[in-house]
Amino acid sequence: MSEARRRGGAEAWARWAVATGLLTAERVDALLRAETADSTPSDAAIAALIDFRAALWPVLDALVDDHEPPAGEWEALRRNMVLAREAAVLPPAFPLRWQPGTDHLDDLRHALALRTEDLLSGDGLGRVRRCEGPGCGWFFLDRSRSGTRRWCSSQDCDNRDRARRHYSRARQRG
Repeated sequence: MSEARRRGGAEAWARWAVATGLLTAERVDALLRAETADSTPSDAAIAALIDFRAALWPVLDALVDDHEPPAGEWEALRRNMVLAREAAVLPPAFPLRWQPGTDHLDDLRHALALRTEDLLSGDGLGRVRRCEGPGCGWFFLDRSRSGTRRWCSSQDCDNRDRARRHYSRARQRG
């Protein structure tokens, strides 16, 4: 993998981690500095993140569809959660929350695995939804009071759906 592509991949994942609140901007800066200093593990770390995402997707599909998760993906997810716990620290603060333990790019995967464990074992489990936007399929956590949110983003899929319905009504009126 070229230096530019590797760096771009790491930075894209880092931006995503900050945007989603998975890691703080300060923590991500430390990860990127460590990644720049030691480029050898970053290719493997990015590949591991992609593999984690590939395992998580069918597990969330099964959750939303109320099916049993596929065995291979479930095992990959479980293995990632175990590795994350082995590398994590438990700071003496309340509420108790495991945190990734080092400043390396692989910590991003560990943070994601720990957060996934929280999600799959917590109260939010029944609020995981799949976006109803045509061709989207992204997952989101429905935090609406009524629990009836249908789209991953009101700025994207929701607006497109509204525009489609408006266009359809306008065509029917002639």
